[in-house]
Amino acid sequence: MNGLEQYPATLDIDYPDRDLNRLTTFFRPIVVIPIAIILALVTGPTLRVGAADRGIAIEAGGILAVATALMLLFRRKYPRWWFDWNVALVNFTTRVMVYLALLHDDYPSTDEEQAVHITIPYPDTSALNRWLPLVKWLLAIPHYVVLCFLGIGAIVSVVVAWLVILFTGRYPRPLFDFVVGVLRWWLRVGAYAFLLTTDRYPPFRRTP
Repeated sequence: MNGLEQYPATLDIDYPDRDLNRLTTFFRPIVVIPIAIILALVTGPTLRVGAADRGIAIEAGGILAVATALMLLFRRKYPRWWFDWNVALVNFTTRVMVYLALLHDDYPSTDEEQAVHITIPYPDTSALNRWLPLVKWLLAIPHYVVLCFLGIGAIVSVVVAWLVILFTGRYPRPLFDFVVGVLRWWLRVGAYAFLLTTDRYPPFRRTP
């Protein structure tokens, strides 16, 4: 850690030190579709079909950010099941992203940890500033800007890794570390601005 205190949101992904499946790697954008649809159904807004009084909700979900912000503001509470839902959704989303980014070739599980290890401690709400949740998303704008550029770099890295895996079966370690670092940065920003589990501003770095 080089003397730096660990940020209260960590992400580690096991490096696949073995030959990856070249067939599923080649068809990864297609193979990921079923689990991506499930993720979209879990995270998407409510969609109703039929008349207003007899509509059927097809999908509902997403991170409970606004409700959590209001609960922290008025009650200084973060319901545990809200926290558990948010963290479980982040874990699931990350597993799908890891699979799409070719970082691992185990098909994403909806509940098992697999090669993705995320730790987000349950917050002590008495220590959180009750007003910050209203503006954290705004304070994180500098991170959004940096992450836009890093995201482009991550996409390019995944494309290069895709070609390398097809020929060698291996994910180049420098590219792996870079992509994981970008995902780790996004997690820290998400924990601060949307999960609202910490008031500590995210560091501008990809490393743990």
